[in-house]
Amino acid sequence: MRQAIENTIYDDSMGAYYSVLGLCGEAGEVADKLKKIYRDKDWKNITIEDKEDIKKELGDVLWYIAKMCDDLGFTLNEVAETNLYKIHDRKERGTLRGSGDNR
Repeated sequence: MRQAIENTIYDDSMGAYYSVLGLCGEAGEVADKLKKIYRDKDWKNITIEDKEDIKKELGDVLWYIAKMCDDLGFTLNEVAETNLYKIHDRKERGTLRGSGDNR
């Protein structure tokens, strides 16, 4: 996470706003890679090259997640632990399926 922060090239005064826009853009690029594989290729047999391209885009997504965590004062570990707790709680209550944040 420290390297993401050290390699920031935009004005930090924008904080999480810039990070979330970057995150959305990069997640869109991951989706676009998969869309083109689905449209143009045998999507059941993704090539090593396709996987490497997707891995690069996922790295960009991860960079923006790390930066956004820093912008908001979280660590990646805190976010992961919070998510695991949420999923475990939903599993215990039988609410993994469905929709809504507070199910």
